[in-house]
Amino acid sequence: MDSSYLNRITLSPPSGERKDSYPFNIPAIGNLKSLRFDSKVTFLVGENGSGKSTLLEAIAIALGFNPEGGSKNFSFSTEDTCSELHEYLKVSKGYIRPKDGYFLRAESFYNVATNIDAMDREGSFGAPVIGSYGGTSLHCQSHGESFFSLLMNRFFGSGIYILDEPEAALSPARQLSAISRIHQLVEQSSQFIIATHSPLLLAYPHSTIYSFSDTGISRVDYEDTEHFQITKYFMNNRERMLRELLS
Repeated sequence: MDSSYLNRITLSPPSGERKDSYPFNIPAIGNLKSLRFDSKVTFLVGENGSGKSTLLEAIAIALGFNPEGGSKNFSFSTEDTCSELHEYLKVSKGYIRPKDGYFLRAESFYNVATNIDAMDREGSFGAPVIGSYGGTSLHCQSHGESFFSLLMNRFFGSGIYILDEPEAALSPARQLSAISRIHQLVEQSSQFIIATHSPLLLAYPHSTIYSFSDTGISRVDYEDTEHFQITKYFMNNRERMLRELLS
């Protein structure tokens, strides 16, 4: 079964002075015309401030997700900080509609957990919402445990999952477990779009990696990512690098 629920995005940026304002003044976004998603797992990588999370957020909003994260059933808002980029994006979807979906933002997952507890106190959905997350309040787990609980329990398969730095709270061992879980879901007709800094997650085979830089967005191989190269060089030359860094 084809699991490409999102096939392509096309950007039609504003004209005039608006094109020189945020987020269109970010080189990777300002130079973007279209981007294909022809793999079951697509990674967005780049330096801090390169625009990958900004674009990921816009994609999520354009697909109908809450800007702060969650499924399409979430509509809470604690602070309106999203950019207007989604207003200029056109999303081209596959002919099969996903049965599930989720937008994970590492920076606002606390707000999602708070909203889940609030909905369950109010009985908004009848059966406790937290039941889909493993049954234990996410606030009663460590940051990493709550992330992993989301991945293991809430993602049902046949869905599109948009993840912004999911490794932020995960140990290296849990990141490896996350790769296994992602693969299970891919085998269940799921599609992932992930912004990450993790060289471990990036190793997922047969994925597409888009690198964001001052010259735009380009497709790269895993071994050509800065994440892989710096990590490998550090592990092979740890003492030398530390001497240079600490001198």
